[in-house]
Amino acid sequence: MIELYTWPTPNGRKISIALEEFELEYNPHAINIGKDEQYDPAFLKISPNNKIPAIIDKATGRSMMESGAILLYLAETYDKFMGDDRYETLEWLMFQMGGLGPMLGQAHHFLHYNPGKAPYADERYRAEARRLYGVLNKRLSDKEYLSGSYSIADMATWPWISRYEWQDIDWQDYPSLKEWYVKIAQRAPVQRGYKVPIEMNAIPMPD
Repeated sequence: MIELYTWPTPNGRKISIALEEFELEYNPHAINIGKDEQYDPAFLKISPNNKIPAIIDKATGRSMMESGAILLYLAETYDKFMGDDRYETLEWLMFQMGGLGPMLGQAHHFLHYNPGKAPYADERYRAEARRLYGVLNKRLSDKEYLSGSYSIADMATWPWISRYEWQDIDWQDYPSLKEWYVKIAQRAPVQRGYKVPIEMNAIPMPD
């Protein structure tokens, strides 16, 4: 049994989707970041950076924070979803952790929560979101998944792309990425994991 501490954000959904894909038993605990529950001293003991998601794997006794580290831990501990080439999987996992997630997070802030109030920031993060989408689209133009077969790199990336409505994205410019997104959205484990710990909205689907 894995104890999962999470909230329905892109980073949180990475791990609930992964646990469904790995077919591991888990017990979700809602950490409502809108109510600052991530700053509770009890959660701090599990996640010293006060960020969701975090897990405690009762089978191994290991506590983990940071979504990328958790995904790598699951893949190596349970010997699944490392893709066709381990280092390519790590490349694209790091791409998500170091670039895609942080930049799209800024796009969410300025384009969704603060639209029109900082024109320079709006344009900067809109342009960077489109550039990153272009990198993914090119990668997927001749591959079914980011590292060949379905892997933790896809599980890390897909939840961030599922916020495309917050990123001013025109799907006509990214046909290969769109095909990848829809294909993953149709996976039953993804549909189940997307709703953990609560269902906030249906999975967005491009026209």
